[in-house]
Amino acid sequence: MYGVRCPECDSAVVIRNGHDEGQRHRQRYLCQACHARFDDLTGTVLAGHHQPLRVWVLCLYLMGLNLSNRQIAQELGLGTSDVQAMTEHLRQSLVARTPIAKLGNAVEIDEVYIVAGHKGQPAEVAKRGSRDGAAGSLARRDAAHWRRRNRRFSA
Repeated sequence: MYGVRCPECDSAVVIRNGHDEGQRHRQRYLCQACHARFDDLTGTVLAGHHQPLRVWVLCLYLMGLNLSNRQIAQELGLGTSDVQAMTEHLRQSLVARTPIAKLGNAVEIDEVYIVAGHKGQPAEVAKRGSRDGAAGSLARRDAAHWRRRNRRFSA
């Protein structure tokens, strides 16, 4: 169960077969059963990319700290477009591997906000806001001011 296994046939009969040309620290392997060649990242979300694994892990760590792509680019010494592509790829890969949540039995919901008089009709709320507009709020303010003024002197 432990050790290097072939991603094609899951065989444990694997031998070392040199190093990656671009990244000398990445070991290459050859499966004795199916003769497939692979490296440490084959079959992972990081396979086929030119950045070293260290950069990907640091990028993921900085994403966890809620840094912006620009800040991550500055920290890693990369271009913002490279970091943008890396963060998009990491997010998409994480979402693709996340299992779908299935709710069962009773589900409890807390604190629901519903606009009174417009339940389930957000178009009505939008219409009312645009109909009153700034002129409506000024008219209401002037009417309230007039009532206060007249109430004071009517006694």
